[in-house]
Amino acid sequence: MELILWRHCDAEPGVPDDARRLTARGVAQAARVAQWLNAHLPDTCRILVSPAVRAQQTAQALERKFATSREIGTGGSVAALLAAANWPESREPVLIVGHQPTLGRVASFLLAGEETDRAMRKGAVWWLSNRPREEGTAVVLKVAIGPDFIER
Repeated sequence: MELILWRHCDAEPGVPDDARRLTARGVAQAARVAQWLNAHLPDTCRILVSPAVRAQQTAQALERKFATSREIGTGGSVAALLAAANWPESREPVLIVGHQPTLGRVASFLLAGEETDRAMRKGAVWWLSNRPREEGTAVVLKVAIGPDFIER
């Protein structure tokens, strides 16, 4: 299974937290990363997005259909996110557009077996793959890229 984690792009401060919008920088980041993702994501990719405005705006840059999932909203848990993605059983790739610290904890859990806080920059994409091996399965980090490393 392919699991792609995309942290929402740069957002303005404020309350309520779920109503925060992307900054002009965040909009530019989302467009740059969306262009890169659209060149690499298969058409069959399922996209799940946090209901927070900044995550919705980030996902809209893809110009693809997506589903809003409360399970991956702010304050979500690793278990809830993985269940929403149907990890590791899903036959189709899943892109999650969400938040820290949950995305970093998901990556840490899948790569190291424990839920520790792992930093993930705003707008960054981490692409993970579950690969069967003789001794079981292994999770492989295929790509970790931030918006500053994608050409404009």
